Amino acid sequence: MTTISDDFMKQMLTSTKGYTVVILKAGPNRERPDVQQIIWEHARRNFALRADGLLSIVCPVTDESEVKGIGIFNADEGETKKIMDADPGVIEGVFVYETHSARSFPGDALAIN
Repeated sequence: MTTISDDFMKQMLTSTKGYTVVILKAGPNRERPDVQQIIWEHARRNFALRADGLLSIVCPVTDESEVKGIGIFNADEGETKKIMDADPGVIEGVFVYETHSARSFPGDALAIN
């Protein structure tokens, strides 16, 4: 493992930026008959938010837990809540969500390999 000095840590920590983490969970209407179409439109919106630079990381969760996705928004918590409140899956009660203020390093990305 790489050795990290205190000086390096101090320098790096000055470059962090605020983001908002969203944890998407199953809502009360998750089993409705037209759920797949609603989820499709939710996904379409996620693609648009990514294209607009607002949704930096989007991770659908594929296990059997109540958590259905995790997103990292390039927006403050208030703006992120407005974005999520307009999501078709949230409007229809297919999803509920919670937000958390976070900090990270601009330019971080998921590993390619």
